[in-house]
Amino acid sequence: MTWTMRNPRAAFLAATLAAALLNLPPMALAAALPHAQAAGATAQTENPTAAEAASRLDKKQFRDVKVNVESGIATLSGSVDLYEYKADAEKRIRHAKGVSAVRNLIEVAGPTVPDKELQAKLAEKLTYDRVGYGNAFNAITVSVANGVVTLAGHARTDVDKDSALALASTYPGVKEVVGEIEVDPVSIMDDRTRMEVARAVYGYPTLSKYSIDPAKPIRISVQNGNVELYGTVDSQSDKEVAYMRANGVPGVFSVKNYLQVAGQPSEAQK
Repeated sequence: MTWTMRNPRAAFLAATLAAALLNLPPMALAAALPHAQAAGATAQTENPTAAEAASRLDKKQFRDVKVNVESGIATLSGSVDLYEYKADAEKRIRHAKGVSAVRNLIEVAGPTVPDKELQAKLAEKLTYDRVGYGNAFNAITVSVANGVVTLAGHARTDVDKDSALALASTYPGVKEVVGEIEVDPVSIMDDRTRMEVARAVYGYPTLSKYSIDPAKPIRISVQNGNVELYGTVDSQSDKEVAYMRANGVPGVFSVKNYLQVAGQPSEAQK
């Protein structure tokens, strides 16, 4: 009573609203309630982060990809044609506002290629990758298991490493890419050593033939004055001569010879 006396206008409005509701037909009242509840539910389930994440995948290659965001964790599901698209989808979602982590469950649904065939194709592609940009100073290996490609070994620069990873990611049949490539240290001394070893090796008459095909050289990796030789040579003699020539370069601390003789299993020589 006290409240009514202090708020006569509010009391009048409340009484009017109650009377109006009581005069509504039962069917109209029943229809109004679910509509109000549905509107409330829509407001509660709106997720700006999920909406932004979904907008980042508005591309043809992501047509079969779905994203769900809960508590800042985005879960990607569905399928794509190339591993490149799977990796790109994750990269795009990581930049969405409000996303703190990504669970990438996307499947690569492209063609299935036998592991041995896939490994041979990728090895050939990598052999000719970055020719003209210091290709002889990259020693990148490739292995394949159940469509999962692992790239390891050494790259002279980050650009060489990224190029190899991109090559594998865009190849049909690749389901996943594991990058274990080590980038050689940035060093003026190592750069000088690298060039001097190359001159010593390729400048020797019986080894000069390995510089003819720029995609199949004796590969030279240098880490803080320590030299590693990779590739395939025609004979045991060529392997031994390459080791001696590299080991004779001033400033070289050690040489590991991983050169493989054609038709024979590889072995290390220190």
